Amino acid sequence: MLLRSAMIFLFLSIASFSLGGEPLPGTLPLTEEGELSAKMVDGIHRWLEREQSRVEDAREASWKMDAASVEEWPKIAAARRIELARMIGAVDERRSGALQIFADATATTTTPEAGGYTIDPVRWPVFEGVNGEGLLLRPVGAAQAAVIALPDADQTPEQFAGIQPGVVPELQFARHLAERGFLVVVPVLVDRRDNWSGSDKLKRFTNAPHREWIYRQSFESGRTIIGYEVEKILAAVDALKGPSSGLLAKNAKIGVLGYGEGGLIALHAAALDTRLDAAVHDCFASKPSEEPIYRNRFGSELRFYDKGVAALIPPRKLALSWAERPMVPGPPPLRDGRRGAAPGKLGAWEKVNIASTGFPGWDYFEQLGLAWPKHCKLELVAGSGDMRHEDFLADALGFKMGAVQTAKVSRTGVSPEVIDARQRRAVRELEEFSQTILRDSERMRKALPLWTKLKPGAEWETVQKQARADFWENVIGKLPGEYVAANPRTRLVHDHEKWRGYEVMLDVQSDVFAWGTLLLPKDLKPGERRPVVVCQHGLEGLPEDTITQDETAPAWKYYRGFATTLCERGFIVYAPHNPYRGGDSFRRIQREANPLGLSLFSFIIAQHDVTTRWLASLPFVDPERIAFYGLSYGGKTAMRVPAVLERYCLSICSGDFNEWVMKCASNTHPAGYVFSPEWEIWEWDLAHTFNYAEMALLIAPRPFMVERGHDDGVGLDEDVGHEFAKVRRGYDKLGISERAEIEWFDGPHTIHGVGTFKFLHKWLRWPEPK
Repeated sequence: MLLRSAMIFLFLSIASFSLGGEPLPGTLPLTEEGELSAKMVDGIHRWLEREQSRVEDAREASWKMDAASVEEWPKIAAARRIELARMIGAVDERRSGALQIFADATATTTTPEAGGYTIDPVRWPVFEGVNGEGLLLRPVGAAQAAVIALPDADQTPEQFAGIQPGVVPELQFARHLAERGFLVVVPVLVDRRDNWSGSDKLKRFTNAPHREWIYRQSFESGRTIIGYEVEKILAAVDALKGPSSGLLAKNAKIGVLGYGEGGLIALHAAALDTRLDAAVHDCFASKPSEEPIYRNRFGSELRFYDKGVAALIPPRKLALSWAERPMVPGPPPLRDGRRGAAPGKLGAWEKVNIASTGFPGWDYFEQLGLAWPKHCKLELVAGSGDMRHEDFLADALGFKMGAVQTAKVSRTGVSPEVIDARQRRAVRELEEFSQTILRDSERMRKALPLWTKLKPGAEWETVQKQARADFWENVIGKLPGEYVAANPRTRLVHDHEKWRGYEVMLDVQSDVFAWGTLLLPKDLKPGERRPVVVCQHGLEGLPEDTITQDETAPAWKYYRGFATTLCERGFIVYAPHNPYRGGDSFRRIQREANPLGLSLFSFIIAQHDVTTRWLASLPFVDPERIAFYGLSYGGKTAMRVPAVLERYCLSICSGDFNEWVMKCASNTHPAGYVFSPEWEIWEWDLAHTFNYAEMALLIAPRPFMVERGHDDGVGLDEDVGHEFAKVRRGYDKLGISERAEIEWFDGPHTIHGVGTFKFLHKWLRWPEPK
């Protein structure tokens, strides 16, 4: 009786309110001022900064505990190498084959002096259609030790070997090693120019550097440019260790050295392959979120990042090169027809307390090394005393260096056209390999239990539950920790003839809040519980964009005030704000979150979780009838949030539904994201886990609908139809065909609001207006 009286009082209170910022009864006044959208993004950045510190402490504690046992370490390290290989996408089967010296226009003719060395162009197989290329610096006879020397991405092997200008003598590390009798392989790395970033066929181009161009096509398939190039290095080891090589003496050891971008590749290669007996690198770097996006590794901060990767190398020898490293101020400049690259830079070393600390992370490694033999101690080279790269590697590889020898080079000129042709091959081969993996991903998704076990019953429900957890925890990333008290604050911001609107703010976690506008019909009756439609805006939008009835407002052409229209049809409506507003400021959320195993949608799901809990608690809301309807980026939300949150009883995806994987990573899709400025869009290995059809199966058996305009440039009708056919097949197999619908209309990227409105009235069991 008391509860009923309280509810009657609440409804009478709502009916008597006038505009003036008064709160919704039962909530605190909302007094927050300023741009709440920007404050939301800023708060998430602060949360991520704290989480970075928390994760770093937990990670280092984990490594120190694991390193405490010399006996158990080999088993622990082996498991972590598998984890690391998956994290960088070094998972493809390599082809076997020898280093092939070939005489073509790239050849540098050399004649060895007594005890000297030759320099030849070389190639070796890596994957089907992908080769490693570079230079081979070879002493006379079988070498006693070998080093794979990786230059920075913007240096050519010829520069690293000192036979072309561009690198100062003290940084010509490949030459230094060859002069002292090492066999040296100098691979070509994909560089940071943008010459071949784009499609001649589509006449679409981008200023994304080549490394980012490959990243954009591979990340969605669980690969990275780092992993690809590590595999190239390991393929070179395969070739050097091969029985028919003849290049190395029996039992000769192999080391790896990297400079600049090559340092990152060298570090990962040595961590993964124990056949590399020593490593020199220089990649302890700046904050992950500030680096170029092609260095992005999903979940790297949880277990690894650079120091954790390095910890997999001992008891083999490891040294840090304190050479002046290259600085990368950003991507190639914007110019006509080329834009869209992600921001990111590599700065100079922070030369702080280097004399005492050795290098960043020194104390960390000293502690890890307490349980290991003393000879595992890390060393600093080329910047501390007289230790040089070649000295360190000779000691580590058990090689007695000879006197300095030189190569007699009769022709050192290699034309820019030849260099460009080789770089173009490096880019195009990885591009085609990435596209092959992408094209094959649909076949692999079909083999998932979500499809193979697809029939009504407890077994499929168990599979779906497991898949939903995997999607949230391992693909999207679930925010760690508990939610704080929602502490709802509201204020009246609209008072129309038929409805009122309350601005709402809810706490999620420290510095993370949810915000939106609640529309309440004025004809709500005491004790009545109505369905709710959550109306979600798109990219760079605001809740008000879905509400405004001003036909001259820019938002009208897309949203047509659908939130207000649905409220006037009798639904309670909530228009939440999602934090994809603010350009690069919001996009940095994705860049900061990915190394933590999180994403932009980690926060969006948490915000909707708290919001729907609060909505369900309101006395005038039917908690079993809370629906979702989103346009554009709101359509992306319609695929991901209801797939996780079962509190949404149905979902409508408008202006976004696609063959999503191909749209994200295909280099032939006319609306593909590989060309666009939305550099936050890719999700780790989505191609092999959850395309939109699989996300829809996570929504099932709840109703699901797609709204698609024929002239909507976000996709192609053929792709939308292709993907929706799989959705419909899934619903058919579950015996719920009537719950999956698509409405095609002759129009652009906009809310159509015809079939979708009927869908809402039908499944929310609310009568259509007469």
